[in-house]
Amino acid sequence: MIFSSVLFMTVFLTLTLAAYFLSPRKFRNGILFIMSLIFYAWGEPVYVVLMIFSTIVDYTCGYMIKKHDDDEKIRKTFLIISCCVNLGMLGFFKYSDFLITNINSLLGTSIKTLKLALPIGISFYTFQTLSYTIDVYLRKVPIQKNIIDFGCYVAMFPQLIAGPIVRYIDVVKELNHRQENLDDFSKGVYIFCCGLGKKILLANAIGSLWDKVLAQFVAGQSMPLLLYWLGIIAYAFQLYFDFSGYSDMAIGLGHIFGFNFPKNFNYPYLSTSITDFWRRWHMTLGTCFREYVYIPLGGNRVSKAKWLRNLGIVWFLTGFWHGANWNFIVWGLYFGVLLGLEKMVLGKYLQKLPKLVQWMYTIVLILISWCLFAIEDLPLAVAYIQGLFGIGAEGIINSQTQYLFTNYGILLCILCVASFPILPTLEKKYQDTNWYQIARIGFVCFIMVTCMAYIVDAGYNPFLYFRF
Repeated sequence: MIFSSVLFMTVFLTLTLAAYFLSPRKFRNGILFIMSLIFYAWGEPVYVVLMIFSTIVDYTCGYMIKKHDDDEKIRKTFLIISCCVNLGMLGFFKYSDFLITNINSLLGTSIKTLKLALPIGISFYTFQTLSYTIDVYLRKVPIQKNIIDFGCYVAMFPQLIAGPIVRYIDVVKELNHRQENLDDFSKGVYIFCCGLGKKILLANAIGSLWDKVLAQFVAGQSMPLLLYWLGIIAYAFQLYFDFSGYSDMAIGLGHIFGFNFPKNFNYPYLSTSITDFWRRWHMTLGTCFREYVYIPLGGNRVSKAKWLRNLGIVWFLTGFWHGANWNFIVWGLYFGVLLGLEKMVLGKYLQKLPKLVQWMYTIVLILISWCLFAIEDLPLAVAYIQGLFGIGAEGIINSQTQYLFTNYGILLCILCVASFPILPTLEKKYQDTNWYQIARIGFVCFIMVTCMAYIVDAGYNPFLYFRF
């Protein structure tokens, strides 16, 4: 499985790059569109039809909205059609079994679940296509007259599966007027390799620690207090370096093809409040919910009661977007409550505290949230949170915890250092020096060789956000 995946990706990227750069500029979007469909079909051939259908629907709706620019009723009709089709597909494939299960639980019925496979990347590309029709309706962007160019935007393989979520407004100029060059290509390769290293060398490595702790916890074995904390810290690092690694790989590939995809992470574990955290974590998702849900509802320019309603809706949807399970809904509402409290009460007091205290407050609350995020069985997640505060824990530390600290101590230190913007700071300072350029080439080669060795030797380990 691993070998076939690596072989496919190597051949696919080689052929894509060759076809792309050997083709005349006017054909390059078509090349990207076709190769993206092949990439998608390799994972799930059946659902290529779904993506093409979504592309045609939103292209048509955007065209009709623009065509009837002076008829608000028709414009709104096609906007509603686009929203219903996209959200309907997402709801059907992602949430139908959740709905059936809860109906059976409430009413005592025995409706069979559909057990549908979730189309890869549907949570991401539905947001992207919706961003196009909504922004066309709001007259923020011009319509895309070429359906192949629009299809390239929808299906573009680098960020198709797990983001960053690229709104049409982010790439509208580059879609038809980008200029690929050697500097961007070099920058793209470097960013891609950094992302690959994050995933393979950091996220996968620390993920094995979380797997060990979680397996012990689920099996009902006794655990000391520090092991609970060690486990969830390991998961926090795994999730961050896994997801930001994929985002970096997507952004790097974007540079190679002449696109500047938006940044998705900004060192979130340096945050000094939950508000600050959500300005740094999965920033493209936050932008989508702010632009297309929160602001249309009135944002914070309404009464306090309506503002709390808006906040609740946004964070309910944020949690529900992540998965069809109650733990994700509770996770979303948890952040909604914290953000509300910071805005109304805690914020002014937090600002008066030392930065270290602000950071500790934030990290503890984030780690609690990852318990809800990582463990889909809600009672088990609550039990794990209790363990963090000594409820159900047996002692503070034991020999197993000491052994795990010894085995993973160096890796944890590396992860802590990598969570700080040390590398970008050094790059900014020394990027014009010759030795820096040589060091960067050596760093890229080392990452690639080491990652390939790990991939060949390791088991199947997909990106965590693939399941969304």
